[in-house]
Amino acid sequence: MTSSRVVAYIDGGARGNPGPAGYGVRIETATGDLEHELHAPIGVATNNVAEYRGLIAALSYLAEHGYNDALIRSDSQLLVRQMQGRYRVRHPGLQPLYRQAKALEAQFEQVTFEHVRRTENTEADRLSNVAMDAQEAREGEGSKESDVSSQESEEDRKASPSSGRVSGSTST
Repeated sequence: MTSSRVVAYIDGGARGNPGPAGYGVRIETATGDLEHELHAPIGVATNNVAEYRGLIAALSYLAEHGYNDALIRSDSQLLVRQMQGRYRVRHPGLQPLYRQAKALEAQFEQVTFEHVRRTENTEADRLSNVAMDAQEAREGEGSKESDVSSQESEEDRKASPSSGRVSGSTST
């Protein structure tokens, strides 16, 4: 286990809430040097789900890399207070994510949660925006594919002999 404290800045977001969502994580040494960055699109989700997915990604990475003392900084006051036990997790969609985060937290000797202003979380925010951009691009590709597919099926239907007509022909 790595005994030195590591700092993880986490952020999650959704465009539309729910909408295309993603998270970003910046992991730094205690002296502020970059250790690692993580980001990923997560499909369509709410801001709060994206925040928890960022936390889970951070804790998973830290556990896999042998850290045992972590300071988690987030601009989500809700997430921080829920993880501190100051707020209950009432939303059924967040409860399994909360349980997963708590199970990961239990693997560490110490995890401290700290609420920070957005201005102190700009790198994690940047990374979550990269993830949301990727999610929107995925959705755009999916809609282009469905547009092409619907055009092809329309053309197939028009040319099909079972439709009772042939596209482009007229009777005289």
